[in-house]
Amino acid sequence: MIDLSQEELLNKLENDEKAFLLDVRTQEEYDQSHIPNSTLIDIKNPKSFLKALENLNKDLNYYVYCNSGIRSVQACQIMKTFGINNVYNLLGGISEWDGPKVEE
Repeated sequence: MIDLSQEELLNKLENDEKAFLLDVRTQEEYDQSHIPNSTLIDIKNPKSFLKALENLNKDLNYYVYCNSGIRSVQACQIMKTFGINNVYNLLGGISEWDGPKVEE
């Protein structure tokens, strides 16, 4: 797992053809605000989270975020145990994100 700043994440998302942006917060949090083109897989629902991980393409690069950076670190660690090695964590999460957001 590699920690990324906001600037590094924006650069990766613009230039990485294998980028997959993953939001690991709850549905309620996601509905309030999320980074465009992110996919929600709620880590607080362990059964569905683990099932979703089984279906992820291991060849992609996963950029993971949560609200503050704690759940995303946990998610990255779990993803590694599933053989998903290209995982990147957004430092500070969406709470410190100054980039574009979808807000409901």
